[in-house]
Amino acid sequence: MQSDEEISDMDVSSSANVKLRPSEVINYYLLSLAVADLLCGLLVVPLSVYPAVVNDWVYGEVICRLIGYVEVTLWAVTVYTFMWISVDRYLAVRKPLRYETLQTKTRCQCWMVFTWISAAMLCCPPLLGFTKSSFDPDAYICMLEWGSMAAYSITLSILILGPSVITIIYTYTYIFSMLRKIRSGYPFHDKEYATALSENLSNPSHLMSFTLVVTFWLSWIPYIGLKLYEYFTSPLENQQVLHFGIVWLGFLNSFWKSVILITMSPQFRLALRIFCMTICCRYKGRLQAELIGMDDD
Repeated sequence: MQSDEEISDMDVSSSANVKLRPSEVINYYLLSLAVADLLCGLLVVPLSVYPAVVNDWVYGEVICRLIGYVEVTLWAVTVYTFMWISVDRYLAVRKPLRYETLQTKTRCQCWMVFTWISAAMLCCPPLLGFTKSSFDPDAYICMLEWGSMAAYSITLSILILGPSVITIIYTYTYIFSMLRKIRSGYPFHDKEYATALSENLSNPSHLMSFTLVVTFWLSWIPYIGLKLYEYFTSPLENQQVLHFGIVWLGFLNSFWKSVILITMSPQFRLALRIFCMTICCRYKGRLQAELIGMDDD
């Protein structure tokens, strides 16, 4: 009879036969999103629990300013990461025969490091005292007072939202237009290109990444819209439920990311399964990397 360890190894080996496209680097972008969500869950959300009980910020001005800085930085990292995800999906469709050459592991890691550093530097004025942070008694969280420095707020919005929104709209418009061509039987002259394009468009990562982007913006647009309305008119009084709801609707997008990944990503489901099996059955870490598709070719 076979031992439990041998049987477990056979199960993992059979799972390794699943086609996971190991050269795809979208996993590194998803890792960046996961780290941003994790930091938000560890540094921002817990510090809102006790203030919600006592209805007052008890951690001091320095911590309030730091929390405001962390919130904006993580939000900027998330927006930029979605931009890089859209570029990655665009290249997979625009250059299907050269995708693996254009999107290498090292290049994508460099882009992620650059994104985190640039976001941290762009959002550092709150730490230097150029903008104010205040406790929102309705949402029970410290947030930046954007109206206290309109020039900085507008500049930051342009630098973060401008390239990201334009890139996302352009890339996904192109992706869905090519998808319509494939489904309508558009005649491509290069058969090799058509085959590679059809294979790449069948990848569920396109729809998954688009759903992540749409969910993120649907979560934050109510907050952005309300802040713009209050800035150009006047703050809404006695609307605690409204303020609380739209702020935490935005932060709730971290939860929806997990739901979307579990529902729409076979790679994520397999990775989660292997992670749980590793904890319970003590599989070797090397097998995890092979199954998730994060190893080099």
